[in-house]
Amino acid sequence: MAKQTEFPFQVQGYELDSFQHVNNAVYLNYMEAARWKFFEEIGVLDYLLKERIYPVVIETTIRYLRELKMHDQCVIETSWSTDMDYIVAEHSLYSLTGTRRKAAKATVKMLLVSQERLIYSLSEPMKRRISGICGEECTENAIACCL
Repeated sequence: MAKQTEFPFQVQGYELDSFQHVNNAVYLNYMEAARWKFFEEIGVLDYLLKERIYPVVIETTIRYLRELKMHDQCVIETSWSTDMDYIVAEHSLYSLTGTRRKAAKATVKMLLVSQERLIYSLSEPMKRRISGICGEECTENAIACCL
C-alpha cells in the first residue's frame, strides 16, 4: 500500500524560458515543492527542521512528456513508499488546462540526513506514516510515532 497525495499549482510567467514554455529544471522545482508539502502534511516537517534532519534527494529519474505553458493549471500526483531507509516518491505531473495530459513522470529517492551528514535509518513507525498505513497512534502524536 502506498500513500497518495496531490499538489496543485499554476505555471507562472517567470518560470518560462525563451521558447515560452517551462524549462525542464523547473519541473524538478515543482516536484521538490510537492515533497516539502508532503512532509508538512504528515506532521513531521517542523520536527525534522528543528532537529536539523533533512530529506535529501539522492536519485532522480525523470521523463518529460509534454511542455507546460504560462498559466497552465497543473497537479502533481504522488505515490509514497519506502525501500529500506529510502523514501520513494513516484511523481506524475499533469496539465489540467484543456484535456488532462501527463506532462512528466519521475521517481525520486531520498534519505534523511542530518546537518552533520549522518544518515538516519527510517523507523518502522516512520515507514508506516510515509506509506499511509499508520494507525490511530500516529494521528495523535506524529513525532513520537515516527522517530
